[in-house]
Amino acid sequence: MTQPTSGPGAEPSTATAVHPGVSTATSETLEDYTLRFAPRSYRRWTPGVVATSALGGIAYLADFSIGANIGIAHGTVNALLGIAVAAVVIFVTGFPLAYYAARYNVDLDLITRGSGFGYYGSVVTNVIFATFTFIFFALEGSIMAQGLELGLGIPRWLGYAVSTLMVIPLVIYGMKALSKLQVWTTPLWLVLMVIPFAYLVIANPSSVGDFASYAGEDGQGGTISAAAVFLAAGVCLSLIAQIAEQIDYLRFMPPRTPENSRRWWSAMVLAGPGWVVFGALKQAIGLFIAVYLIASLDPAAAATANEPVHQFLGVYEEMMPGWLAMTLAVVLVVISQIKINVTNAYSGSLAWTNSFTRVTKHYPGRMLFVIVNLVIALTLMEANMFDFLNTILGFYANCAMAWIVTVATDIIVNKHLLKLSPLVPEFRRGMLYAVNPVGFTSMLVSALASILVFFGVFGAGLQPYSPIVAVVLAVVLTPVVAVATKGRYYLRRADDGLPNALFDEFGNPSGEVLTCHVCRQDYERPDVAACQTHDDVVCSLCLSTDRVADHVLPADPPAVAVLPAPR
Repeated sequence: MTQPTSGPGAEPSTATAVHPGVSTATSETLEDYTLRFAPRSYRRWTPGVVATSALGGIAYLADFSIGANIGIAHGTVNALLGIAVAAVVIFVTGFPLAYYAARYNVDLDLITRGSGFGYYGSVVTNVIFATFTFIFFALEGSIMAQGLELGLGIPRWLGYAVSTLMVIPLVIYGMKALSKLQVWTTPLWLVLMVIPFAYLVIANPSSVGDFASYAGEDGQGGTISAAAVFLAAGVCLSLIAQIAEQIDYLRFMPPRTPENSRRWWSAMVLAGPGWVVFGALKQAIGLFIAVYLIASLDPAAAATANEPVHQFLGVYEEMMPGWLAMTLAVVLVVISQIKINVTNAYSGSLAWTNSFTRVTKHYPGRMLFVIVNLVIALTLMEANMFDFLNTILGFYANCAMAWIVTVATDIIVNKHLLKLSPLVPEFRRGMLYAVNPVGFTSMLVSALASILVFFGVFGAGLQPYSPIVAVVLAVVLTPVVAVATKGRYYLRRADDGLPNALFDEFGNPSGEVLTCHVCRQDYERPDVAACQTHDDVVCSLCLSTDRVADHVLPADPPAVAVLPAPR
């Protein structure tokens, strides 16, 4: 696999080279295109390399814990059905989001802005996503601390700190460091994860029967229960926001052309919504190993059967000497934690920085929010959040689903069926209204209603179905509000004041380079707009940080047409 001459993992091209005197904000966002469109000159990866890097970010071991937890609570059959329900929802909603990211080279926040939320309205979804990153950072950090305690005798509290601090150097350089780390460590991670499962199936075929008949900790999960299925699905659906982390890689996909179309589509599907297939398999394997430990080794193992380090150590010890088993278990835990938590720290810092910059018109530097995210995660770890995993994830799932399903519905229904939402995912300040009631209202109502159901406000009978409430309300309300408002709150302006084409002959974002008259940097066409006070162009970040709004174009008169779709 050759090193690209440009793109993540390579030096910026001359079109985006940082000139002397450029502000810290401009210099840092050109490192990995924080807060903005990822230009063609930087995207030199092949679709296969992008997919490999993106899938490296799902190496987390939380899936093994989630599968074990819901299986112990509800039995194998109900847990597997819950996993399947969640996987279908996540795949269907993740597909349009991943496509837009790969096609238009923007992250999920930028997609959300133009898909029903507005320029400032999407700030609330950034907070939801940032919450996802520090919850799962804390979860993975807890798993690593368990491994360090078991293998090296490091106290749990110190292990939490180690798992947090070791990530900081790896996220300083953004996508350059992340891409290399994910590609280099994935083969070893795959081998260490697959061997235990394969060994059990081959050497202990009876473990398959034990797994299939497992009825849960209380013995009541032997028959299918709709309530149990949806309770299990609710926990799994907390992972729906993982698509945002996949998109942080997919936005660097190369332009789609007739020559690479098949590879482009395969990479987008595999690394986009396809991540959930691997996630569902890991959840099932986590439950499989947990059942084996409980049924075949020691019934008392239920106390630690949901901890991945104990799961893998238990199987490794049957295959090899104890010292080697312990070594491999710890290595697996450490590699997995690093692979996912560099992504959690990186993506979380982008989400916080994005929100802060828009609200304050000031860019404080991404590293500030790397530290903020890690401090919150460390606090959760020290509070032993691992013991309350199902409750935390079940509650969070309601907010995450409301957001993701609302955006997916806007893309599928409002953009492509009703034609009320502009097909092009607009994100620049001045082009969008501050808040669009279509997505903003739909998400808040569906999230609030599902949270109330989750806490039993509408009765115990409805309580297990809070995920369904979130999904159904988001799907229904998003087009209803769009029709009621006639789509008038999507675009504040119909054009950005420039005659240059936004797209090339294949419908890809144009690679034409223009110079921002404020920061004197070169940017590609989709990342700039005309300036209100100068006969020149201004980039999206300078628009975001314009405190007096003298560069921001005025709003159009009422009743203008939406932006045309690319060919």
